Amino acid sequence: MRRERLALAVLLIATGALYLWRLGDSGWANAYYSAAAQAGATSWKAWFFGSSDASNAITVDKTPASLWVMGLSARLFGVNAWSILVPQALMGVGSVWLLYATVRRWFSPAAALISGAVLALTPVAVLMFRFNNPDALLVLLLIAGAYCVTRAVENAGPFWLALAGVAIGFGFLTKMLQAFLVLPAFALVYLIFAPATVGRRILHLTGALGAMIVAGGWWIAAVELTPDRPYIGGSQTNSVLELTLGYNGFGRLTGDEVGSVGGGRGWGSAGWSRLLSAEMGSQIAWLLPAAVVLLVAGLWLTKGRARTALALWGGWLVVTAGVFSFMNGIIHSYYTVALAPAIAAVVGIAATELWERRSEPVAAAVLSGSVALSALQCYVLINEFSTPVAVLVLMAGLIAAVGLVLSMRWAVPVALIAALLGPTTYSFATVSTPHTGALPVAGPSNGRMGGMGGGLLDATTPDTEVVTLLQDNASTYMWAAATIGSNNAAGLQLASGQPVMALGGFNGTDPAPTLAEFQELVRSGQIHYYVAAGRMMQGETGSDAAHDIAAWVAENYTATTVAGATLYELDAS
Repeated sequence: MRRERLALAVLLIATGALYLWRLGDSGWANAYYSAAAQAGATSWKAWFFGSSDASNAITVDKTPASLWVMGLSARLFGVNAWSILVPQALMGVGSVWLLYATVRRWFSPAAALISGAVLALTPVAVLMFRFNNPDALLVLLLIAGAYCVTRAVENAGPFWLALAGVAIGFGFLTKMLQAFLVLPAFALVYLIFAPATVGRRILHLTGALGAMIVAGGWWIAAVELTPDRPYIGGSQTNSVLELTLGYNGFGRLTGDEVGSVGGGRGWGSAGWSRLLSAEMGSQIAWLLPAAVVLLVAGLWLTKGRARTALALWGGWLVVTAGVFSFMNGIIHSYYTVALAPAIAAVVGIAATELWERRSEPVAAAVLSGSVALSALQCYVLINEFSTPVAVLVLMAGLIAAVGLVLSMRWAVPVALIAALLGPTTYSFATVSTPHTGALPVAGPSNGRMGGMGGGLLDATTPDTEVVTLLQDNASTYMWAAATIGSNNAAGLQLASGQPVMALGGFNGTDPAPTLAEFQELVRSGQIHYYVAAGRMMQGETGSDAAHDIAAWVAENYTATTVAGATLYELDAS
């Protein structure tokens, strides 16, 4: 027990060090969410609704649970990169610990430690636990849900199952419908394996569904019933229900995303090969093929709790991977962090279970083959980045595969080296590189998308002369400035510390405000400047209101160029 606690402490301390090292290098990371955290640190109303600015013009295009954490941190410790990013790193350490605790409840320390280490060293997990997108909190809540389901299955406990529903409900408040991808696995595992009558199992699941609806639905009800609130970003009708079911919901599956400008596409054609593509493979696919082999073999060869656990984590893996592989709408490579806990748990559980059955030829052969497969996959992924590491991984994997067939104990540490050296190398490249913008990518790249950056997907830092103008007499205005697109606004707002209105929301395609509404705000002296957007896409769908505003301002006000930026002072006359 003492050795186990020491090993766990080493794992968690090393994970914390990895996630915190040079964390401030990424600055505001995703300025879109950093600006919202800044607004929440100033205004409780902005904090509750997830507004982009403290004067509450429009919200971000997500539910705000992750912003609540960042906003509170910024309120307590000041608005800076560390106060915004450290909570994500702590969520990463918490996720590793909670995955360890979930696996350890039914399995050996080795299984739990391997699962935790695989999660901690998955490159996309290293990226997202050092970044301020909602995914860090989402992963933590999903693992919490899996822990509660595990506890519930043991004795058919409705309390633990209801807690799982609460965790998924708050997952919905973090990233909407993506949190529901684990529900089929959670529900079926309880329905099939919980030690109770079918009627009681169904009753318990109904109660958990109610708990989930309450945990996720109270905020939706509050938003829909509050008349004096910011516009719901990402929607065309100022409705969080439309956002949930449309742009952030079924539109992601069908590709029918009203208001989208197509900035997120390009991660391989729909199909099972998408997750193994060059763009996504380096993020998540290091142990994915081996996990699939181990999952199938584990379900076939094991019984009891091992089969139940593999059904739980394997169901999570299959459903989520299937949706990511075949969805036709916007998909970003960092979404795949939601697969990392499932892959880690399957590898840890199945590998140790098969090792215990290594005297059986089939178990030994599967274990050997999965190690060889993972070594080959890691060789392919790491070769372009570091050929020496790739060769070492391949050699270690092949040697370990032979040793495992012969049930040699020395093969176990060699197999771990073969499986983890590749993603570890890539993860260190990730923490050594600052990552900014809306599309971060793990590895030696900051995720910027060339011409798509500097407006739609990334915030620029304004010159000090522009900042000084925005700060001048700022207290007499509701908004120091207005500009098209949330990232354009975020750069101005973070630099000046003053509210900046994001015309049209993230893509500039939301009808918020309309031209008439903007004109009234100008007449009443609530907006000081209009700042012309640098590069801004215009979608084929959605509203053109933001661009109509830009044209009206250009026709009626005098442009002034300050340090390369074009500003219009919107005096009431």
